[in-house]
Amino acid sequence: MSTNRRGEPTVQSVTSARSAADDDINARMKHYLVTMGVRTGCFVLAFVTQGWIRWTCVGLAVVLPYVAVVFANARAPRVAGRVSAVTPQDPHRRQLDQ
Repeated sequence: MSTNRRGEPTVQSVTSARSAADDDINARMKHYLVTMGVRTGCFVLAFVTQGWIRWTCVGLAVVLPYVAVVFANARAPRVAGRVSAVTPQDPHRRQLDQ
């Protein structure tokens, strides 16, 4: 454990920690399922509609799997410098140091 200049331990703030990996995976999976649900709707509409709407739905049904996979594999970027040190505010420790 590292210490600062006064000899107190350096503690990481919990609010600056990254989100859990499970949360990231669940968010990506949800996005993928929503996109593929829209694709399924486009398939159904391609058989029911006519004209330019049909061809728009066919085009979306062809393109959406690529978009869904690209976004499902994209991770949230790591932000440099987000973790910051926090000095413990313990009044008993101050009394012992004096």
